[in-house]
Amino acid sequence: MGKQVVPESARRRRRPTKNGAVLSERLIVETALRMLAEHGGQGLTARRLGLALGADPSTLYRYFAGMDELTLAIGAELVGRALDGWKPTGDWRADLRRLGLRIHGAYLAHPQAAVLTASRVTGREQETAVDEAILALLRTAGFPDPDAVRIYHAFIDQSLAFAALDAASLALPTAAREADEHKWESTYARLSAASHPNIAATAGLLAARMNHSAYPAALDMLLDSAAGRLGRANGREATRPSGS
Repeated sequence: MGKQVVPESARRRRRPTKNGAVLSERLIVETALRMLAEHGGQGLTARRLGLALGADPSTLYRYFAGMDELTLAIGAELVGRALDGWKPTGDWRADLRRLGLRIHGAYLAHPQAAVLTASRVTGREQETAVDEAILALLRTAGFPDPDAVRIYHAFIDQSLAFAALDAASLALPTAAREADEHKWESTYARLSAASHPNIAATAGLLAARMNHSAYPAALDMLLDSAAGRLGRANGREATRPSGS
């Protein structure tokens, strides 16, 4: 049986740790984010986290049932940051685009944590708030519920998939990442037009684009498709005979 997690108000330390801090879920998550940035996913352990906090590692289990629950809290924190300062304007497409870029950016600000958490479903308050905001934009815009859910699914999975892909590149050792980026000029740009005519014809364009995230372009394609679907639905609705 897993250890029981009690409300934070009942488990808060009444005296500071050795580092002079009072433990809280937020402090633990923020410290874990810093450790992930410094040491990667393999470096995040209860023992190391306890040392960083100046607390016995066992104390962490009063806040989280285990390291996996802490991982979920980290993921929820990242996606939740996308809503900080974000407010809908009434333009569903512009609002959704801005929110998607904020989700992607929130993960890329912590690439090691993104690699660890982008594929997880946390069920935590921050995550459900983002999901509620996305569905509200789509349903308010007039998408029928089946379309709203379909577009929401594509939107959030696309955002997180690109976040994971781009974060994995950022999380590489610098030398490996730079070597990968250089291949567009050192290898692709030198391929023969006789053997690779299409790559040769577009080599300059490839070199200019391929080291940048494709997420903004993919996001625009998704939103264009959604807008077209809504327009066609509204067109059918407008021409539907009365009483049908």
